[in-house]
Amino acid sequence: MMEKVVIVTGANSGIGLALCERLLSEDSQLRLCLACRNMERAEAARAALLTAHGGARVDLLPLDVGSVQSVIGAAEEVKARYSRVDFLYLNAGIMPNPTVDVGAFFKGLFSRNVVNMFATAEGLLTQQDQLNSDGLQEVFATNLFGHFLLIRELEPLLCQPGHTSRLVWTSSSNARRSAFSIEDIQHRRGKEPYSSSKYASDMLSLALNRHKNEQGLFSSVICPGLVMTNLTYGILPSFFWTLIMPIMWLIRIFTNTFTLTPYNGAEALHWLFLQKPEALDPRAKYHSLTSGLGTNYTEPRRMDLDDEMTEVFFSKLLELERAVRRNLREKSADGEHYQQYLNEIQ
Repeated sequence: MMEKVVIVTGANSGIGLALCERLLSEDSQLRLCLACRNMERAEAARAALLTAHGGARVDLLPLDVGSVQSVIGAAEEVKARYSRVDFLYLNAGIMPNPTVDVGAFFKGLFSRNVVNMFATAEGLLTQQDQLNSDGLQEVFATNLFGHFLLIRELEPLLCQPGHTSRLVWTSSSNARRSAFSIEDIQHRRGKEPYSSSKYASDMLSLALNRHKNEQGLFSSVICPGLVMTNLTYGILPSFFWTLIMPIMWLIRIFTNTFTLTPYNGAEALHWLFLQKPEALDPRAKYHSLTSGLGTNYTEPRRMDLDDEMTEVFFSKLLELERAVRRNLREKSADGEHYQQYLNEIQ
């Protein structure tokens, strides 16, 4: 039996690191690869994992999913190192400059809608997005497109005859259909790029199952629940979290979506590692849940997806991929070409 090769993006902290810890506890024979942007933090994460799991095999891979060139370089490295990939956890994500409507937040905090407010941040949370050096919207590029390109690049290692491989997306309950527009897949014109990108990953997972299951590639989506990580702490000032944490632990007794710790948030990611892919529902999002007494479990909940829109989205991604690759080939001192490319990918 060959060892399993598992790659985790965004593995150096939060849910990604908690997942790595749980996977090594589950299977010490794994070949685990931490794909991270910040190598210093990745080194620290690797050291922590090796302290807890002496004989483990933990590799590092420099990867900035927000950069097309970094993704292609990392994929080349993966193809040189491994003959196949069993699990690819698409967990890296950003939420830049989040703004919270504080008035609405306090109103919600003391209403019966409080759990839903924390879960979906509906009407509460907006972000400011910007273009990256590839001319793509940064949130879309990092949370969705870079991961899509990585999958496309690694298809030879993911789609192998007689072998099943798995993709697992860390989505969010903030993934709302209302935030996504098929006319504006990068969310250039909206104020909720995070929610849009997460809804897009839900759609992409369904499309990948439709197109790739027969080649042995299966995709699943999870929601970690409300977890306190760097991402969450970035949303509001830290004194504020200190202030409301007791309220959160109190609310937790009455709801199951407040997983709060990265370990609990990684529950569904870990649970999926143990499942047979054929038994999973491609239309379900698998939620990490924690009962009031602190028991962790995973529960599938149906996603709000439209088949037709999902297919249109998939073909738009393939189109965008072609444009991006063409731009890479022709990237030169020719600024005019780049402007043309930018207009093309709007």
